[in-house]
Amino acid sequence: MIEAGAPYGIAAGPDGALWFTLVHEGRVGRLLPGCDPVIHQLDPADGQPTVIEPGPDGAMWFTEGKGDRVCRITADGQVTSYAASSPYGITAGPDGAMWFAEMRPGRIGRIGDDGALTEFAVPVEGGMPALVTSGPDGALWFTINQGDAIGRVSPAGQVTVHPLPTVGAAPVGITLGPDDALWFVEIGAGQVGRIDVSGKITEFPLPDRAARPHAIITGPDDALWFTEWGTGRLGRITPSGTIDEHPIPWPPQENDTTAPRNPEPHGLTVGPDGAIWVALEAGALARIS
Repeated sequence: MIEAGAPYGIAAGPDGALWFTLVHEGRVGRLLPGCDPVIHQLDPADGQPTVIEPGPDGAMWFTEGKGDRVCRITADGQVTSYAASSPYGITAGPDGAMWFAEMRPGRIGRIGDDGALTEFAVPVEGGMPALVTSGPDGALWFTINQGDAIGRVSPAGQVTVHPLPTVGAAPVGITLGPDDALWFVEIGAGQVGRIDVSGKITEFPLPDRAARPHAIITGPDDALWFTEWGTGRLGRITPSGTIDEHPIPWPPQENDTTAPRNPEPHGLTVGPDGAIWVALEAGALARIS
C-alpha cells in the first residue's frame, strides 16, 4: 500500500528505481524494489501530477495537467518546471528532446535540452491529444482522445492524423509494439488497436467492452499489457490478437472493509526486476511476475 496518496503514473528510471505520481496529493514517489518508498512533496501541491517517464538526461519528467506544468525531477528530488497548457502524456523523443501532449489547446509540445519550448497544432478541433510515444520511423505517435484518431508528428513538426474506424473509441494509451507497429487502447469502445507506419489500423474488441482500457506497454514476453480501469483487471494481447485478462486481487487485506472495491489500475511499466508494475489509484502499487 502507498499510504501517501493515489498512484497514477509509473515508470522505471535510469537509477534502477520505480517512479510514480500521486495525482491527488501533488507528490512524486521513488521506490527501489524491496525498500520503502521515498515521497517527494511538490510545491505547489495542487498541480495533479499524472504521467511520468524517463528523460535522456538521467532525470524523470512528469506532467501536471491542472498546474499547467511539465516538470523534471532528479534522483534526489530537485524539481524544475516548465510552463505548458494542460499537459498529459510525455515521452523522450528520438531527437533527445521531451515531447508531450497538451490536451485543451490541442497541441504537441517539445522541450529541447536547452529548455526551449516548441508547439505544434493538432488539426482536429477539440481533439484532446492524450498520450504520446516514439515510433519506429523516427516520429512521435499520439492518441487523439476526443477526435477518435491516432496522430503522428515528425521531428520537424509535420502532423498527420489517422481517423479510427470506431466512433467513440476515445483512445488513450499508446506504445511501440514488438512488431514495430503502434498499439493503443480505446477507453470508450473497450478495444485494443494497432496501427502500422503506413496507417493501416486493426482493432481487437475486449471480452468485456465496458473494461475501459487506459494504458498499454510492451511486456518482457513480447506481448502487449494494458490496464482495465473500469473492471480492475490487467489485460494481455499477443501481436496476433490473442487476449487474456487477469484480475488484480483487491482489497490487499481480506479483512479490510474500507478499501474501494475496484483498485483503479492506471499506469504500468516493466520494472528493473523484469516484472510488470501497475499504479493503482485506490492506493497501492501492484507487481505481476
